[in-house]
Amino acid sequence: MTRLSVLDLAPISSGATARDALRNTVDLARRAEDAGYHRYWLAEHHLTPGVASSAPAVLIGAVAAATRRIRVGSGAVQLGHQTPLTVVEQFGTLDALHPGRIDLGLGRSGQRARELLATPPEGAAPTPTDPPATEARTVKGLLIPPPFSFASLAKHPLFALAGALLQQPGARTPDFADQVDEIIALLAGRYRSDEGHEAHAQPGEGAAVELWVLGSSGGQSAQVAAERGLPFAANYHVSPATVLEAVESYRDAFKPSRDYPEPHVMVSADVLVAPTEEEARRVGEPYGLWVRSIRSGGGAVRYPSPEEAYAHEWSEEDRALVADRVDTRFAGTPEKVVEGLRVLKEATGADELLVTTITHDHADRVRSQDLLAEAWSDAGF
Repeated sequence: MTRLSVLDLAPISSGATARDALRNTVDLARRAEDAGYHRYWLAEHHLTPGVASSAPAVLIGAVAAATRRIRVGSGAVQLGHQTPLTVVEQFGTLDALHPGRIDLGLGRSGQRARELLATPPEGAAPTPTDPPATEARTVKGLLIPPPFSFASLAKHPLFALAGALLQQPGARTPDFADQVDEIIALLAGRYRSDEGHEAHAQPGEGAAVELWVLGSSGGQSAQVAAERGLPFAANYHVSPATVLEAVESYRDAFKPSRDYPEPHVMVSADVLVAPTEEEARRVGEPYGLWVRSIRSGGGAVRYPSPEEAYAHEWSEEDRALVADRVDTRFAGTPEKVVEGLRVLKEATGADELLVTTITHDHADRVRSQDLLAEAWSDAGF
């Protein structure tokens, strides 16, 4: 049976506080464990009014302490903002406190941000940062929309400010592949500097963390995971246009490792489950407005209520801005969402699925999570 796991951003709803959001995250994690989910991952976002998950290692500790069996991890640590040693020490500490339950998901989004902001040398040809636009298509029943240009986000001043605040002045982020190799070496206790000096992370060395790489395309993240025989998580919920490219690139380049003799893929999806289609539409109405705030570059707003969302006047430009995310969200009755996830699993060949659900009211998110777990188990996928 294909495992289901949860990705949580600790969303802050309109009228609520970060304290409310974090308490809701701990409660949702307990309920996810009771419902039989395999993993509970926390995202990393910064300077975002509507997201409280800015320090995943801290939040992972709180969630792991409040649960007993479910694996808890990062989805993902942004390596553009931290050194490998810092990451290994943080997750080594978590593993020492909660042995055998910690996942370390790594992402290069911090480096991706700097690439988008970088000014090419004078006279250099511009480097494409996103795939060329295509028409929407359906592959094995799965909607693959035209790609969104993430380069447009770099125009917002907050984008550059976040990068400046997250790194010391003058600091240089190493190549993502080199950072991953350092993390692997530190965990294994075989780190050597270029000069031949040893370094031993305590806690960290020998930690039984499960190492993952997350990515949205067939670029460096997929290649790094494949060449090191690591499991790979592909983001259908962030970049649905490139999910097939990502998993295909990973599988084509995969080299067997001790822990993974075969490629191992997890695919993420936005979901919302309600007892009826009408209720799913009502509860899900704010989603497009929330995505619009992200795609506009200012960061996710506090998640609106359905009433606030109904009052918003949409322009055609706004609708186009969020269409790929809205159209690829699996929302509806348990049967409808399970069927959508089945299609996603078969189209991508996913070994696991990672679902993320955001609603204004915590009770609606709990209900969605419970209904999906029950329906997925009944379906036997």
